[in-house]
Amino acid sequence: MKTLVLSIFVILFTTGLFGQEIYFTKTGTIIFDSSTPLETIHAENNQVTSFLKTTNGELNFAALMKSFKFKNALMEEHFNENFIESSKYPKAVFKGQILNWSAINLSKEEAQEANVEGELTLHGVTKKISTKAVLNPQNGKIAGTCDFVVSAEDFEIKIPALVRDKIAKEVKVTVNVLYEPYSK
Repeated sequence: MKTLVLSIFVILFTTGLFGQEIYFTKTGTIIFDSSTPLETIHAENNQVTSFLKTTNGELNFAALMKSFKFKNALMEEHFNENFIESSKYPKAVFKGQILNWSAINLSKEEAQEANVEGELTLHGVTKKISTKAVLNPQNGKIAGTCDFVVSAEDFEIKIPALVRDKIAKEVKVTVNVLYEPYSK
């Protein structure tokens, strides 16, 4: 039964993509920094999946929360068990659009600013995100990067009073991807 459902999903998904120019990565990186003068809190996830549709500038990202790696194993454990609750909310998802897609020229091998807007779902909460990104087409691939800020409070992530002063109220998020043409 699972095989049948999976097969139907794959057929529907690939049929929807047919005839569209798609770029893809499964090795994108998301870095977040929530450091304060009392504590350095830095994590990196190098297993981020993303699609970019070049017909309309649609973007989709997915990141497994347990794939964020910290220098300190105890921080990683607290992040997954106490803050982000990875077993209950296993992934973060962004679905959005490059608003100025018509101004992006993929035949120009130079950095181009993109205005990105969409919805980020994290910890079971969905919020609108707007940011500037840079796309840089090079040798048939597209490098992309952006920075934005979120707060734990916006995503209903509870920070215990004991550690509240050690964690920044605003978390800086950096995204780096290298898209390659998608092939079935």
